[in-house]
Amino acid sequence: MKKLVSTIKVEWSLNIRNFLNVFFSLVFPVMMLLLFGSIYGNEPSTYYGGYGSVDVLTPGYLGMVIAVAGLMTLPITLSQYRERKILKRFKATPMGPKEILISQFVVNTVVTMISSLILIVVGIIVFHLKFYGNVLLMLLAYLLVVINLFSLGLCIASISKNAKAALAISYVIYFPMLFLSGATLPLEFMPNGIKMISKGLPLTYGVELMKGLWLGKALSDFTMHIGVLLLLSLVLIIISYKTFKYE
Repeated sequence: MKKLVSTIKVEWSLNIRNFLNVFFSLVFPVMMLLLFGSIYGNEPSTYYGGYGSVDVLTPGYLGMVIAVAGLMTLPITLSQYRERKILKRFKATPMGPKEILISQFVVNTVVTMISSLILIVVGIIVFHLKFYGNVLLMLLAYLLVVINLFSLGLCIASISKNAKAALAISYVIYFPMLFLSGATLPLEFMPNGIKMISKGLPLTYGVELMKGLWLGKALSDFTMHIGVLLLLSLVLIIISYKTFKYE
């Protein structure tokens, strides 16, 4: 346990020293919230079913925060470690490379939760953000989305030959998912063609699940979303387990 804690501390220091990680995890989602919040405000609107725009958009921004860690930070970092033979060197130590994997999951989860908390606090202070659901259910849904996108990130790291390939795959998946899943703009305003495409993106199900629970809808309304996220996570974890290489 002491070895794992030490590894987590090192990985935490490396993570927060990376400007891109800090910017896209902590700054960019808040910028999006401030931008669209200042444009649309948070007054109840018929376009949003009587809710304020910030109340509706915030769960999507939470999905954006998770996607940054899961699809950008995690796979690129692990691919760089493998390319630089860091994982191979750890195999020769009592600690082993598994501690690196665990520490990456822990650190990125903590960073994601801190970023989400900052986003929510800013929303409350600036736009009087409101939460209508059950805190426990919302937290469980949030963790399910974390597991799903982190599993996808691990899969990217597993199938990538090197860090450049991981970066390319991450970009190809991250940016379309960011703009077509409802994480930035509500799908309600999208053309039908975009809505059809969004059904093939796991983040769409995560955003819709978190948005629904945030606005106080019943968990039973999202049985399909939960099933898709759980099944996809299981498949991605199996693929990662079968294909991941330490060197």
